[in-house]
Amino acid sequence: MTAKDRAVGAERADRGRRRRTGLLAAGGALVLATVTACGSGSTGGQDDFKPVKQTNGTLTVWVDSTRLAAAKLYQKQHPSVKMNIVTYDGDANGSNYLRTKVSLFNRTRHGWPDVVFSSQNNEATWAVQAGFTAPLNKGLIPKSTLAKWAAGANDPCTVDGALYCLRNDLAQTVLWYNAGLMKKWGYGVPTTWEQYEALGKKVATEHPGYLVGSAGDAFTPEIYMWAGKCGANQITGPKTVTVNTTDANCTRMASLLDTLIKNKTLSMSSVFSSDFSKNAADKILMLPGPSWYGGALFQEAFKTPARQIAAAPMPQWSGDSKPSVGNVGGGTWLLSAHSAHLKAATDFLTWVTTSDDYQGKTAPGYPAYAPAAKAWLAKQASSGYYAQDITGTLRTAADQVWPGWGYGQFSQEAIWAATVTPGMTAGKSIASMLPAWKTAIVNYARTNGYKVSE
Repeated sequence: MTAKDRAVGAERADRGRRRRTGLLAAGGALVLATVTACGSGSTGGQDDFKPVKQTNGTLTVWVDSTRLAAAKLYQKQHPSVKMNIVTYDGDANGSNYLRTKVSLFNRTRHGWPDVVFSSQNNEATWAVQAGFTAPLNKGLIPKSTLAKWAAGANDPCTVDGALYCLRNDLAQTVLWYNAGLMKKWGYGVPTTWEQYEALGKKVATEHPGYLVGSAGDAFTPEIYMWAGKCGANQITGPKTVTVNTTDANCTRMASLLDTLIKNKTLSMSSVFSSDFSKNAADKILMLPGPSWYGGALFQEAFKTPARQIAAAPMPQWSGDSKPSVGNVGGGTWLLSAHSAHLKAATDFLTWVTTSDDYQGKTAPGYPAYAPAAKAWLAKQASSGYYAQDITGTLRTAADQVWPGWGYGQFSQEAIWAATVTPGMTAGKSIASMLPAWKTAIVNYARTNGYKVSE
């Protein structure tokens, strides 16, 4: 059996960029209107799903370039399965390629892939209404298997009790830091945001040029604002959202970021840029960011030597008794309601999200399926790369993603990039742009049909 690989989407993006979509995260249930998918693509009751006539034809799987290795490994291990493996952009950076193609397939009544990977976690917000994705917990995948996903991981996929996709990986944030430098300079790892800011001020004075973080990417709010419990993106119902960018948690985090940007301990360059790699990668003392930073950035992009980098819990506001973290990425797998190969498609979907051979041994990110995450963490611990054992920190953070940052159809990254980033580049403070950020979120939400509470 031979896979047919062909590119149908945008140009291949940087692997790290694909992994950091950041639109959604584990924690906080997504609530949508009562909509359903059935084999014909119409809508009705959730229990009305009726598969199309089943055949033994070729299984078509769409993946991004990072997940291509998973599809090929499955094909190698299951040589009797005829597969057509298609690479596309994975909806990276909210391209909406998948939604556009499904709309076309719905009109022409053919062309739907059997299984799709998306780097976006909000595909259920449109795919269910479009009749594209099949309910997985209605007899396709055993409840005993579904129960093993991390708590809240599949919330973005759940609509009125039916599960319409499976979370591939988590992207919970932690505080990455250079353990050798911290020890050499006699600094303690901050546990509160107040301590983090104070250490940033100290670094600016004692070790100018070194960094305690970066604010140069569109996912900056998902690292800092989300973890700091800023109420900018609280999805409260099927098409309702509460937007408050000027509450205390927002304003004090904005002030913190402004302070550290001003003293140059927060970089204004993207961590994926050549400028950052050339001028800043070896100047990192601390870098708050998602779980995949360890491999995708420090090991691969920055080539940071082994035994330097460690991970600590994200700082918390002083006096806050309930720890919270943000999330930057973590994709989903969808099974088409139009598939004429449901058994083969379900087998692949189950394998690709649960198999230790992929998720535990070769997947780049922290698996959403808990048993695979255990194997993945064991591999990290045995790699010899990290200065300290990072497994406990990442495992704990996986259950601490703040549920107040919801799962909407509009991209917070796109809003930040269009509204806040240009102002920062022009020298404006983030604090001064909080009202404009709010206005932009409200406008994006209303454009997507949301009723907004301010």
